[in-house]
Amino acid sequence: MKKFLLITPIIAILFCSLLIPFKTISPVEASFTTDANYRSAVLMEKNSGQILFDNSGHEKFPIASVTKLMTILLTLENIESGKISLEDKVLVSSNASGMGGSQIFLDSNQEYVLGELLKSVIVASANDSSVALAEYIAGSESNFVRMMNERARELKMSDTNYVNCTGLPTNDGYSSAIDQAILLSKVLNYDTYHKFSSIWNEEFVHPSNRTTQMTNTNKLSRFYEGCIGGKTGSTNQAKYCLAVGAERNDMQLIAVVLGAENSQTRFKLASDLLNYGFNNYLAKTLFSDNDLLDKTIAIKGQNRATHLKAERDYTLVCENGKEVNYSLNYNLPSALKSVCAGEVVGNVEIVVDGVVVDVINILSSETHKEATILDYIHEIIKT
Repeated sequence: MKKFLLITPIIAILFCSLLIPFKTISPVEASFTTDANYRSAVLMEKNSGQILFDNSGHEKFPIASVTKLMTILLTLENIESGKISLEDKVLVSSNASGMGGSQIFLDSNQEYVLGELLKSVIVASANDSSVALAEYIAGSESNFVRMMNERARELKMSDTNYVNCTGLPTNDGYSSAIDQAILLSKVLNYDTYHKFSSIWNEEFVHPSNRTTQMTNTNKLSRFYEGCIGGKTGSTNQAKYCLAVGAERNDMQLIAVVLGAENSQTRFKLASDLLNYGFNNYLAKTLFSDNDLLDKTIAIKGQNRATHLKAERDYTLVCENGKEVNYSLNYNLPSALKSVCAGEVVGNVEIVVDGVVVDVINILSSETHKEATILDYIHEIIKT
């Protein structure tokens, strides 16, 4: 079926203009201060990508094991696509089992369940499991690294270059606090990730029934109210790094700290950033993925209309105690000849204080075929 072209004049419909007791903000308005010694830090609202605090957020630094967020994301995406599954058996190479640093001490030439390997990466930051997953998914770590960099470009992580899947020290691997906030926002969309990231302490059982104790490297998963996941990293080169997410009052925030002077500093600074965000800002969801809008478009020649939905979520982040004017300007055709489910039929402009801050595609949630001659006859008879 040919896609319907918007050849009729697009009608801009002012859907609503609301006054609510808070104000959208920009990074320069953030007033958070700290005496902590660190290289860079950001605070981001997850769903909108709004930056609430930014100190050297685009500066490039080594990030140690925070690198594994991309390893985790690619694994989750491959599971979601059906290319691999949590139940797959992964044969561990001598290369993978020989990784240094944080590890789960995998046995070479033994088969492990993929889900258990992923769990050990998320909970215990296992380098050996990371390489085993990379080799299983891409055939080699080098191929997997190419996938990592390709995905980074797709996510517009312009400050990032991966050279391995673990974060072990290199000369050319780097990223930024903002890039890692973007990346964690994607990882946090997966239920499988939350299932594993919520584990505090657990035994990893090897095929030989030997066990290795796993303790979550993200201490905030236990000690910060509302923590929904994160990733730590530390090397002499990167110092102490952390990307962490938390949710309170229907708002999800992500704090990233790179290059802190010690482990305590990264956790304290991230906690302070999250507290600052929850204490000073609110989030209002304007659109939720797959929720139907209270708008429809008529199908020509038929006594029916197609229901609509937004292509993606949108959250308006606002500062407590301030006012903001926003409106939603819909650009939709008055009628369609035919439409397919998921087809773009128009868009909505989100206008804040007179400025268009975002444009979101509007999709049909249903398929409707073009009216037949009989349909037109029925319509004529009815009238």
